[in-house]
Amino acid sequence: MEQKQQFIDYIEQSIIQNWDRNALTDYKGATLQYKDVARKIAKFHIVLESANIKPGDKIAVCGRNSAHWAVTFLATLTYGAVIVPILHEFKADNIHNIVNHSEAKLMFVGDQIWENLNEDAMPLLLGIVLMPEFNPVVCRDERLMEAFEHRNAIYGQRYPKNFRPEHICYRKEASPEELAVINYTSGTTGYSKGVMLPYRSLWSNIAYCHEMLPVRPGDHIVSMLPLGHVFGMVYDFLYGFSAGAHLYFLTRMPSPKIIAQSFAEIRPRVISCVPLIVEKIIKKDILPRVDNRIGKLLLRMPIINDHIKADARKKAMEIFGGNFDEIIIGGAPFNADVERFLKSIGFPYTIAYGMTECGPIICSSRWETLKLASCGKATSRMEVKIDSSDPQHVAGEIVCRGANLMLGYYKNPEATAQIIDANGWLHTGDLGTMDKDGYVTVRGRSKNMLLTASGQNIYPEEIESKLNNMPYVSESLVVLQKDKLVALIYPDFDDAFAHGLQQKDIEGIMENNRIELNQQLPAYCQITKVKIHFEEFEKTAKKSIKRFMYQEAKG
Repeated sequence: MEQKQQFIDYIEQSIIQNWDRNALTDYKGATLQYKDVARKIAKFHIVLESANIKPGDKIAVCGRNSAHWAVTFLATLTYGAVIVPILHEFKADNIHNIVNHSEAKLMFVGDQIWENLNEDAMPLLLGIVLMPEFNPVVCRDERLMEAFEHRNAIYGQRYPKNFRPEHICYRKEASPEELAVINYTSGTTGYSKGVMLPYRSLWSNIAYCHEMLPVRPGDHIVSMLPLGHVFGMVYDFLYGFSAGAHLYFLTRMPSPKIIAQSFAEIRPRVISCVPLIVEKIIKKDILPRVDNRIGKLLLRMPIINDHIKADARKKAMEIFGGNFDEIIIGGAPFNADVERFLKSIGFPYTIAYGMTECGPIICSSRWETLKLASCGKATSRMEVKIDSSDPQHVAGEIVCRGANLMLGYYKNPEATAQIIDANGWLHTGDLGTMDKDGYVTVRGRSKNMLLTASGQNIYPEEIESKLNNMPYVSESLVVLQKDKLVALIYPDFDDAFAHGLQQKDIEGIMENNRIELNQQLPAYCQITKVKIHFEEFEKTAKKSIKRFMYQEAKG
């Protein structure tokens, strides 16, 4: 595989070339410049060295997005150790399991996470270190304690005339196949698996971002997707940092209000986002502002006059800061009606399709060329096929291989053999079609596909996409119960109560929704019953609903 540049070169060059620029900011908090990041990395390396941590050893990091999370990640990889990012949304026992399974030697944690953890459940760790103070709260090794106590003195002796760009010379990956990251999947279908991403996967994904996106040194990027997940890790953080951008970390889960406020101020150049956030903003902020009377009708109207279109586009651009080249949407299926609306007003969005196992990019195209409902073409250095007798018309499993692909699952050769075949093709578990130009459209997950007694294949995501646009529906799940299709609905109670509706009114509206929805569906996928949920469905960090928790709900 042709690879002129290594991943670590991206980091090294960016620090040297952007030395005096702002690098990492906790929104409404402190800012680190590229030179500050370099100095923190140097001290970090002194600690690892003194504590006898070796290249190839594992270091876990778990906390909300922050500048110090980013420093921990960069310092680990530039030292040659393997980083194990853990999503802060995971429950304590899941975090303990991941730390133990990965055999991490050190763990860096945010203070909110640390309160819920039990160090006795993680006996292999030499130490647990609090971010951002960089202080050990658990230390089981004398050398480690000494390393922390004397790091500033050693740093002073090593760099008596201050730390300068010429001091930067990080350990390079020995081979593109060397392990860089173990990323534990969010587990929509059950227990997490450790995805082993080599340096070539990081390099290839970041190279693709450089080929496709226009970020220049000094541009702003908002990091709101969890850094512990590869989508946010690559598109926002590693690409942004390697491009010399100024990254802002939203330390809280981004509500539409926080997004509107922070984006207006920061004016990011590119935005990566999960569909849920865009859908909420379009439905709650754009449609009502365009014209209250037509509101949700706009989603269904094939022809909107140019004035309304221009107005809607202007308002949508403003909400996201008005300075972005495109919004990259990924991580879950996008609502078909919202997408059609965005396409009709010329809003610059694109859909990226990927998996943790490809670190993450499999398909993506620029917004100008993206076809409606598709997720673009195979990305650079990747091949994509549809396992079907007629890939244009009959959905088959999406399979792929190439530079982005993982090495396998950590300590789990059986699971690796189940997903990567003898010819190196990764079987995604997703069903899709591919048109004559190579554009891929995802139909649904094969494991979500419902098979009725009459042998019909039903893609629940397609029904849910329609249902979620109906009055007072916040989110929905379509499940099979006793061979009948049932819609589980979490209503938008705030909106309903604001309009003076009672619970029995909401039940009546949901029943009307069911009847209206069935008029749009073929006979074999009609919804026979609606069940109201009074709490949001449980979700993974990517904001996908954990379907497996609801599949067995008996009716």
